[in-house]
Amino acid sequence: MKLKVRVIPNAKKTEFSGIREGELVLRLNAPALEGKANKAALEFVSRYFEVSKTSVSLISGEKSRHKIFQIVGLESIVLERKLADILHA
Repeated sequence: MKLKVRVIPNAKKTEFSGIREGELVLRLNAPALEGKANKAALEFVSRYFEVSKTSVSLISGEKSRHKIFQIVGLESIVLERKLADILHA
């Protein structure tokens, strides 16, 4: 499963805050310095979608706010439930 994510660093707290232009919006309380935001994003995505850290990889956008994550082993029912949570937040 591939997820398009727009990352906003330096937020007050780390959370998904909706969907904008076909991308999940991820607010991170980590700075965009020395890969800290990428590391925080990988950890949050794995925790949020209930998969191991090794199941999530950043396949595009290492130095961009627009990122694509690959998630291996994500069950469709979990994805649907989590996306519904984001839409209704």
